[in-house]
Amino acid sequence: MEISATPKSEINILIVDDDPTCTIILNKLLSADGYKIIIAKDGQGAIDAAIQFIPDLILLDIMMPGIDGFETCQKIKENKETCHIPVIFVTTCTDEYSIKRGFEVGAEDYIRKPILLTEVLVRVAHQLQYLER
Repeated sequence: MEISATPKSEINILIVDDDPTCTIILNKLLSADGYKIIIAKDGQGAIDAAIQFIPDLILLDIMMPGIDGFETCQKIKENKETCHIPVIFVTTCTDEYSIKRGFEVGAEDYIRKPILLTEVLVRVAHQLQYLER
């Protein structure tokens, strides 16, 4: 498999968080880096957006109203249309149980809040490095 030559402007990232401050920060950071952004505010919105847009990557909070991030990730990974999309949890849930549970439901990576901007860019790039188009 070759490293992706896909321009960032053709890469869609779905940000899922009910906290508007976090959403704004991630949106500005990743947009400024050249990515196209899709935003959902809850788990069901994330599932719907993942099916509709088939993003290249999902940044997903765990603690949200309605369907939490664990269940959202599990449903995305169980769907044959969306199971290939890498998921990175971006969350304040940093206890051992939450981290383990996140990987069990299919997440590829984990970013702790408060976020470090450089860490977000590096982890996103790492998940996208073998993107096939």
